[in-house]
Amino acid sequence: MTLATAIKTSTGNFFEDFRLGQHLVHAPPRTVTAGDVAVYQALFGSRFAVNSSDPFARTLGLPGAPVDSMLAFHLVFGRTVADVSLNAIANLGYAGCRFGAPLFPGDTLVSDSRVIGLRQNKDGKTGVVYVHSTGLNQRGEMVLDYRRWVMVRKRDLDTSGSAPAPEAMVPALPDHVPTNELHCPFVLAPGAYDSARSGSECLWDDYAVGERIDHVDGMTIEEAEHMLATRLYQNTAKVHFNQHVEREGRFGKRIVYGGHVISLARALSFNGLANALAVAAIHGGRHVAPSFAGDTIYAWSEVLSRDVLPGRDDIGALRLRTVATKDRTCADFPGHDPAVPDPAVVLDLDYSVLMPRRG
Repeated sequence: MTLATAIKTSTGNFFEDFRLGQHLVHAPPRTVTAGDVAVYQALFGSRFAVNSSDPFARTLGLPGAPVDSMLAFHLVFGRTVADVSLNAIANLGYAGCRFGAPLFPGDTLVSDSRVIGLRQNKDGKTGVVYVHSTGLNQRGEMVLDYRRWVMVRKRDLDTSGSAPAPEAMVPALPDHVPTNELHCPFVLAPGAYDSARSGSECLWDDYAVGERIDHVDGMTIEEAEHMLATRLYQNTAKVHFNQHVEREGRFGKRIVYGGHVISLARALSFNGLANALAVAAIHGGRHVAPSFAGDTIYAWSEVLSRDVLPGRDDIGALRLRTVATKDRTCADFPGHDPAVPDPAVVLDLDYSVLMPRRG
């Protein structure tokens, strides 16, 4: 390889390439199309009415059907991968994630990140990078603002101490998004909400704190599907798409992008939470264990709180804890105790959804 060739190509950032305060401008911008929505629907089979029907969305004060909250998340996330997690081993978690302006076909996304923390792992071969990322639409409106942390390979694997680690800086991360910071783009006129067409009569008022909902259904991850999904989001992390590399890795095969599991859990949650119009915030979340092609994903949710939005009596927020499992139905989890680890758990997500209230 010539010097000229090396300058023209990129192997992505390794742990040593990050520095505190570093500003990362992500390429390329992405215009959302109806094709993106159709492929996403084919991948996950989500049935939420507000994302499926323009007339239904108009009854909620929108110009048409917005893209699913998690598709917006993935498209913003995908912008960041080439600069943040191309050489990642695993994406570890999220915090303080706020959803802003709804995203529609025809909108264009741009994304930037700032490095807010660094910590080398004890093995000297990897480190954890913390970033604060933001996605904006073409009008400069915030679509998504979140923090995540990711385990990234080092370029220099010398553990003798000749390549000293940067001073560890683990940022203080928010443990939740305050209710008064939840953005609600919906306006619901009295009597306008058609719960028969939405798929459930259960509204915000009908859920009780502590209630647990088994979403019942399961969905198997196919190899082609998770590969197609990562390409749809332009997520180029090697652990997801390069079997030639990953067959020599920890698992001998590609890891399913953790966001794929979140989308599966969101789609499965329709059965029990059909009137969850949108995700307003992800307060925190962990990919507890990796998922692979062939795993069947199930999900259950617990209502953590029922929150009143300031100045609103038409829409409320439900704070939920959704747990996704692989190859084990949720009915098989006695007590659903989060303090007792189980190898079947792959996702533990704390988030808030927006839901119509009874007028």
